Amino acid sequence: MTGNDRALRRILCLGDSNTYGYDPRSFWGDRYAPDVRWTGLLERAGWAVLNRGENGASIPQERELPAVAAALRRAQPLTAVAVMLGSNDLLQGASVREAAARMEALLCCLAGSAGSARLLLIAPPPMVPGTWVPDRELIDRSAQLGPAYRDLARRLGVCFVDAGAWGVSLAFDGVHFLPEGHAAFAQGLLRELEK
Repeated sequence: MTGNDRALRRILCLGDSNTYGYDPRSFWGDRYAPDVRWTGLLERAGWAVLNRGENGASIPQERELPAVAAALRRAQPLTAVAVMLGSNDLLQGASVREAAARMEALLCCLAGSAGSARLLLIAPPPMVPGTWVPDRELIDRSAQLGPAYRDLARRLGVCFVDAGAWGVSLAFDGVHFLPEGHAAFAQGLLRELEK
């Protein structure tokens, strides 16, 4: 792949700690090595990745959307914009309906600033029992996020994938990807991006 080809394959990844690459085994919020993180694996496959993952990130509030739009415009040109958010909203008590409404506002904002880039909404893998996920109700809500996002994407005409179908393994906390989970996520996303 030439440098020009690589320049034509630029993806901005907007997400939380699983996009950042947080290593749940660390005490100080360290991240996995680049060759473990799914964003790093995309880079190894020839994508130029702009990683906008942040530990603890939730779906931006309406007052934050102008700054998000401006950052997206500055990042152009882009081939794709991948968005995977919502888990922290649920962990903070939001309902699936509230998370989907926030996501709708975000996607409408991004659509106005994405230019020709393909918008891709990714439903995070459902949570599993763990130290961060003590009750069944939270697990059930996280499992409902995928169908809600699928309906939203269909209504807005945005591409959608459900990472829950990719066999992403989660750590002891029930939320964060294990190294093999990052590998499975990268494989699933690369299949989608090559379509």
